[in-house]
Amino acid sequence: MGPHYLSRFFTPKTVAIVGASEREDSVGYRLLLNMQEAGFQGGLYPVNNKRDTLLGLKAYPDLTSVPEDLDLVVVATPAPSVPGIVRQCGEKGVTSIIIITAGFGELGDEGKRLQQEVLDIAHRYSIRIIGPNCLGVIRPNGHLNATFGDGVVKDGSLALLSQSGAVCTAILDWAKSQDIGFSTVVSMGGAADIDFGEVLDYLATDSKTTGILMYVEGIRDARRFLSGLKAAARLKPVILIKSGRHEAGCKAAMSHTGAMVGGDHVFDAAIARAGVVRAYSITELFSAARILANNYVVKDNRLAIITNAGGPGVMATDRAEDVGVKMAGLSEASITALNAVLPPHWSHANPVDILGDATSERYQQALDVCLADDNIDGILVILTPQAMTNPTQVAHSIIDGAKASKKPVLATWTGGARVQEGRNLFANSNVAHFSTPEVAVDAFSFLAHYMQNQILLKQIPMPGDDLATPDVAGARLIIERVLAEGRQVLTAQEAKAVLAAFHIKVTQTIKVSNAKDAMIAAETLGFPVVLKVNMAEFSHKSDIGGVRLNIGSVLDISRHFVEMETAIKQKHPEITEVCMTVEPMFKAVSGREIMIGVVRDPVFGPAISVGLGGTMVEILKDSAVALPPLNAYMVEQMLAKTKAAKYLRAFRQLPPADTQALVDVLLNVSTMVSELPEILELDINPLIVDENGAVAVDARIKAEVSHQLNRYAHMAIHPYPHELAQHHQLTNGTNITIRPIRPEDAVMEKDFVHRLSETSKHFRFRQALHELTPEMVVRFTQIDYDREMAFVAVTEDANMPNELGVGRYIKNPDGHSVEFALVVADDCHCLGIGTKLMNALMQTAKNKGITFFEAEVLAVNSGMLSLLKKLGFSVETVADTLDVVRVVKDLRV
Repeated sequence: MGPHYLSRFFTPKTVAIVGASEREDSVGYRLLLNMQEAGFQGGLYPVNNKRDTLLGLKAYPDLTSVPEDLDLVVVATPAPSVPGIVRQCGEKGVTSIIIITAGFGELGDEGKRLQQEVLDIAHRYSIRIIGPNCLGVIRPNGHLNATFGDGVVKDGSLALLSQSGAVCTAILDWAKSQDIGFSTVVSMGGAADIDFGEVLDYLATDSKTTGILMYVEGIRDARRFLSGLKAAARLKPVILIKSGRHEAGCKAAMSHTGAMVGGDHVFDAAIARAGVVRAYSITELFSAARILANNYVVKDNRLAIITNAGGPGVMATDRAEDVGVKMAGLSEASITALNAVLPPHWSHANPVDILGDATSERYQQALDVCLADDNIDGILVILTPQAMTNPTQVAHSIIDGAKASKKPVLATWTGGARVQEGRNLFANSNVAHFSTPEVAVDAFSFLAHYMQNQILLKQIPMPGDDLATPDVAGARLIIERVLAEGRQVLTAQEAKAVLAAFHIKVTQTIKVSNAKDAMIAAETLGFPVVLKVNMAEFSHKSDIGGVRLNIGSVLDISRHFVEMETAIKQKHPEITEVCMTVEPMFKAVSGREIMIGVVRDPVFGPAISVGLGGTMVEILKDSAVALPPLNAYMVEQMLAKTKAAKYLRAFRQLPPADTQALVDVLLNVSTMVSELPEILELDINPLIVDENGAVAVDARIKAEVSHQLNRYAHMAIHPYPHELAQHHQLTNGTNITIRPIRPEDAVMEKDFVHRLSETSKHFRFRQALHELTPEMVVRFTQIDYDREMAFVAVTEDANMPNELGVGRYIKNPDGHSVEFALVVADDCHCLGIGTKLMNALMQTAKNKGITFFEAEVLAVNSGMLSLLKKLGFSVETVADTLDVVRVVKDLRV
């Protein structure tokens, strides 16, 4: 409705620097000097109680003596003084503070106490804080450099967010050598208040920013982090580096999955789901930024290489293999066309070696053929300086040829002075240039990963129409009964019962505690059978010889029981009773052993993995990881990343396995861990998959009591809330559905706004708007269902348009209130649609703990004001304007 609540950090008109100093070796001196050297054009006020002037500016003893209202205060004084300064800011009406000072949460209990005191004061006065222990903020276009870094930062279109001030300065220094500029630089520091998610939300709609680079060390609020990433990545490329690639975070002694899936695997899955690309070095970071900033689009990752030297082509091919880029196969038509324009001894394959005497014409002809080949998604052109080749002329030819195609064309001009002019030409073209062939291949791989992740970003899992409704209540009762008995690990019978409640086929299991019971169970099930140890003390049964297969008689099962019981008691004298299970021996001649697992990551919540199973699972280490909720597309993408994908196909004498059955199992597991926050870990190993289906032969579940109040609070990604759909009949008899909006509603939403009258558009957007821009369509239809919600009223009545109205809200920074918007089609007024949309929005917000619903409404919008008054909203005037009123409703009443 108005400027973003973080805008004062980036576009302030008045700035005070508390702790400004004349000592050249001090942070306060550098802060003040950087502001002056950046050419800050607003009011700049040094605060130092020992100086009257600093660097030619009048200094003030404290904030209260500064004569102007302040948009931003930068604090660089010792940590014990900061609470008092924050209180002064509150009393002066300052709402934005950057705390440069260290000595807070990173310095033990006293630092944490001091930090909490600062946050308590800030909360009392509605103050937002960047930091503490940060480098600061830079906005080159606004002549703002509120950091103590060294040197001027060039204006550009990339934003940089970094948790580490040192890494931030290193990246800025590297970028300066590469002549790369920035729209915004934010050093997050301790992120005690404002974190990545909120800054990303600001940058998503910032017109100065076309791409975002991030350095991440740790995440405090996973859902807000991913929400901000998604909001930004829907509109512009986001590339990040993450340090601390640990595994300890989600390891657990109990499960195979916990031993294999570390925190870094889960982080990769999370950012892929958010549409983000990950880099592993500063060089890769800028390589990815350079190619993504050109807005290239690829269907796949098939790369062709054109080179005038064999060695660089081979090096590039090797790198392609390393990073998973496919070397494109040239079509027969392309080979014929290349034969017509290239010397007889060209390579006749990809890489396309056009030989050392290649002219600019030969380069352009080869490029034209490759651009026309549907088997090729991108082209890397390599030039090494040869006596017969003019690097500058070739650069002109490549740039001209690339203009005629949407396919990405990358270039590597290797060498020194002879190729420099060509490199300069590429710098001002749509052909991205890279220093070496390997770096260029890396950049193309980032582009392919980005496009793949953008598809994942748009996936909104819906309830499977072909999947039976699970017995969630029954499964929860089983788990609650286990927890009430003081146990966390479910028995095999209990675990399989939970799986069965979610329609995952399992083998029958009978629990036994003596040889007689084992014999009875075996006769009941029918031979052959399997005897397994079933005790929480032994996570991996095969490690202690706790599995006996293919037992064919009563006599044999009695003997095996006694042998296993005796061996366990000898090794563990403290055990008085050995529990086992008897199961039918599952026969599947063509069965493949698959493992499906779940771990609870401490940051991102449940993560699902799939890969080759069996007793050698830790050695094979075949797994792909994804965050729930999942849909069929995401499951298929998971499977494609595993070695198991090939194992499931037909080979030798084995028929292809029923992959759809495996997909269904994974979808049911996704539903299970979404609906049951009690589940901490799950292993299905093995899941036997053959041509007839999938059966869970063994399973273990570890659980804990859940204390969460909000459904899905344990998940980093909020599932599509299909349960919120409502069905109504309007006063004219039309049947409508009010449901949460989906990405596939984009065309419908754009058409709806296009059909609105100019008056309705003005009431809704408060600006002249003919139709939604592509960016607005994305923003309106791809939401996260947690911090924002949008309901559409739709009908299948052929006599009415498909979309009749839309209402939405988004959480305010306080987390307790939301700002809403509502619009109904002009030809659908007075049918009760607005009331039904508002009631759906308010009930949803209330269920999420929101206490206040509010919005700004044009005073002349009498129809909207009349509706809101009937719904119990109060109307308040807005300071300094008669055109707008504010409407507020307390949802607690």
